Amino acid sequence: AADDRPVALATFTVLADIAAAVAGDHVRIESLTPAGAEIHGYEPTPQDVVRAANADLILVNGLGLEAWLGQLLTDSGGLHAVVSDGVATQLIARTSASDTSYAGLANPHAWMSPSAAAVYVDNIAAALSDLDPAHAADFAANAATYQAQLTEVREQLVADLAVVPPQQRVLVTCEGAFSYLAADVGLEEVYLWPVNAESQSTPRQVAAAIDAVKAREVPAVFCESTVSDTGMRQVAQESGARFGGTLFVDSLSEPGGPVPTYLDLLRHDAETIAAGLTGEAS
Repeated sequence: AADDRPVALATFTVLADIAAAVAGDHVRIESLTPAGAEIHGYEPTPQDVVRAANADLILVNGLGLEAWLGQLLTDSGGLHAVVSDGVATQLIARTSASDTSYAGLANPHAWMSPSAAAVYVDNIAAALSDLDPAHAADFAANAATYQAQLTEVREQLVADLAVVPPQQRVLVTCEGAFSYLAADVGLEEVYLWPVNAESQSTPRQVAAAIDAVKAREVPAVFCESTVSDTGMRQVAQESGARFGGTLFVDSLSEPGGPVPTYLDLLRHDAETIAAGLTGEAS
C-alpha cells in the first residue's frame, strides 16, 4: 500500500534515529547517509538531491557539520530545520601552536552529550509538529519519554566515573568529538585531530597526546569507528595506557551491529569509557 505519511529526511543516521523515536508512526523518517558513512566529508549524489527535493522536511545538525549541505539545499529547494539550535556551543581547541585550521570554530558533535541531545529532541518535536500539527501531542509525549532515557544514560555515566581520581579524568580520543559529552560528565578532553577531515595524525599530535597521557597517568585511550586507530594505539603503547576500545560518533551501525540505535550508541560509548577509565577494561 502507498505510504502517504509526510517524509522527514535527516542528514545522517543518528539524527534519523532520534527523529524516528519522536515521530512514532506519524512521519516517515529517512537518513540521507547510510550506516557507517563518514559524515564530515560526505559528497551528495544526484540521487540525494532527488530525495531531498521529495522530502517534506530536512533535519540537519548544523554547527558546520554538513559542509556539503548548502548546495544540496539550494539544488533541492527543501525546507529544513537545524536541530542543534539552542545548544550551548563548545569551541574547538587548538591541538598545537601551529594548528589554526579549526581552532575557535564550533564543535559540531553536540549530539554526543545526552544533555544537548535533549535540545535536539525538542527541536525535532517542534519541526515535526509544524509539519504535522494533528499529531503534535504525540510528538511531545514521545519527546518527553526519550529525554528521560537520555537523562538515565548521563546519570549512569556520571555515577560510574565517580571513582576516577581527578587527575585521571581525561578522555583521550582520535577525533575531538567528545567536548559536549566531557562537559556533561566532568571529564577533560585530549584528541589527535579536531574533526575527521584530518584523518591522519601527525607525529606532533601523537607526541602531544603521549605526553598528556603520561603526565596525567590516564589509564586508557580510545578511538572512533570511522577512522584508523593506528595513531591512538601508538599513544597507548608509548604511554603505558591501555587501548580502551572503539567509540561510535558519526554513524550508527547496521541493525545487527553493536549500535543500531542512538541510545545504543550512547550506552556503548558510556560503558566503554567508564570501563577504561575505572580500570575495568580487559
